[in-house]
Amino acid sequence: MVGPEIERLIQLLARLPGLGPRSARRAALKLLERRETLMEPLARAMTDAAARVAPCRLCGNFDTVDPCAICADPRRDPTLLCVVEDVAALWAMERTGSFRGRYIVLGGLLSALDGLGPEDLGIDRLIERAAAPDLAEVILALPATVEGQTTAHYLAERLAGGRAAVFGLAQGVPIGGDLDHLDDGTITAALRARRRV
Repeated sequence: MVGPEIERLIQLLARLPGLGPRSARRAALKLLERRETLMEPLARAMTDAAARVAPCRLCGNFDTVDPCAICADPRRDPTLLCVVEDVAALWAMERTGSFRGRYIVLGGLLSALDGLGPEDLGIDRLIERAAAPDLAEVILALPATVEGQTTAHYLAERLAGGRAAVFGLAQGVPIGGDLDHLDDGTITAALRARRRV
């Protein structure tokens, strides 16, 4: 029904998160319909990003400079280090504007099913950064999943005995959350992490 070039475009778009075959077809059609205003600028931006963007050697964030803008920012608090699963989690933390320390991107979580062990993640970089004499806190901002909690437990053990205190993110009811709409695990975690008011 379509030529091989269009089919290849659809197949590549379908590999992106959140795009299935139907969404990829719609996206490909929109790109082809708006060749000059959408497709060609997107192709140039992707080529530029592929050539210039790389992971930061200190934290693992993506940027066009190394170290990245976050690691190079002298206004960041060097006593705080936040450990995240991936760059998407780092960007989510940055979007809030509430954390002003530095980061370590693990590049995944420990998972026997996926064959990911400690040697496959950025744990050595974390241990090296955790040994800094001015580091006061390591915050494990990992997902509340089995893999996330397994990784957090492993990291807490590896960091035990160091100078920096190790913290995990609080878990529980989100702001504006209605108990009726929350899953049982979230309610249980919120109850366990209760605090005096």
